[in-house]
Amino acid sequence: MKIARFSSAGAIHFGVLDGEELVVLSGDPMFQGFDTTGERVPLAEAALLAPSIPRSKVVAVGKNYVDHVTEMGGDTPPAEPLLFLKPNTSVIGPGDRIITPPQSSQVEFEGELAVVIGSIAKNVAPERAAEVVFGYTVANDVTARDLQRSDGQWTRAKGFDTFCPVGPVVETEFDASSATLTTTVNGEVKQSAPLSDMVHGVADIVAYASSVFTLLPGDVILTGTPAGVGPIVAGDVVEVSISGIGSLSNPVAAARS
Repeated sequence: MKIARFSSAGAIHFGVLDGEELVVLSGDPMFQGFDTTGERVPLAEAALLAPSIPRSKVVAVGKNYVDHVTEMGGDTPPAEPLLFLKPNTSVIGPGDRIITPPQSSQVEFEGELAVVIGSIAKNVAPERAAEVVFGYTVANDVTARDLQRSDGQWTRAKGFDTFCPVGPVVETEFDASSATLTTTVNGEVKQSAPLSDMVHGVADIVAYASSVFTLLPGDVILTGTPAGVGPIVAGDVVEVSISGIGSLSNPVAAARS
């Protein structure tokens, strides 16, 4: 089931994607279930928004594909998931602009699978991780690579406003083992990899993260990016697609002085 959060006629709604229409839900399905209002909105008349706005945090995993570790100059991936945080103020939705900040001259894309947490989770065992997952979506872990190098840690480089596009929908029934991620910039393929190439799978990431942080409903976990990351500049359009979920497209613009 594909769940969208969207704006229509001046109001924000949640809906289930049914072909070219959205079946409007009575409220946020994470908290209020899947009762419908009886209304349908044509997809063409709806503005899709970020399907989940984390009330608490975005947890992200670094160096989770061997080929990405290699392209970044490393030898082996971390034995355990390498966690960092992005603020919820970095989240934007489909079609929203990624703003390159004046502090950086090397902003890069990182296409990723994102996990949306659906219930309070602490010290969850891997075999029970699916019980706390609401669904899956597409993300772009935008990074100021030059600041990542100069700072020696990742908070500023990963945390600017607009640096976490997510969308277009949350898919509640998804098999990561058979899906593929593709990222394009201006239509040119830059990343293409099966999600099965992840070093640490979704269940292990959820379990590990929940051993560190209490995960709250709406929290988003980014699961890492494959090789092929690269620069984006004002005027570019970056699109991350995951088979079985959809495509997340965002234009790039420079910050206004």
